[in-house]
Amino acid sequence: MRAVVQRVDGASVVVAGETVGEITGEGLCVLVGVTHDDTPEKAAQLARKLWSVRVLDGEKSCSDVNAPLLVISQFTLYGDARKGRRPTWNAAAPGPVAEPLVDEVVAQLRQLGAHVETGRFGADMRVSLTNHGPFTVLVDV
Repeated sequence: MRAVVQRVDGASVVVAGETVGEITGEGLCVLVGVTHDDTPEKAAQLARKLWSVRVLDGEKSCSDVNAPLLVISQFTLYGDARKGRRPTWNAAAPGPVAEPLVDEVVAQLRQLGAHVETGRFGADMRVSLTNHGPFTVLVDV
């Protein structure tokens, strides 16, 4: 699993004019990609990392300050544009594999005590955020 983690001062996801997920104040906006060999165990490992990674102000984690997370599925994180002009998506897991694993990341975060908002799997989403820093880190598990 791969995640792009951004420290934000608020973020939201809109689908067809409707806000489906939103966090306010300090937190993390997390784009999650799934590849073919990912497992529920990797989803749990990613959730633990997201909840405890010290990237907020003062080197705090979401668990330290009870900061919210906005988790959004994004298969394009496994796109490959090294050859030609059109990316390939061969490394991205198909929806029936990826959706339950993204849901598992969210469920594991909630089990850890996190407030989690989400996008809508497979939808044409509009993501808005205020990146604080800017601060962005890539997490692979």
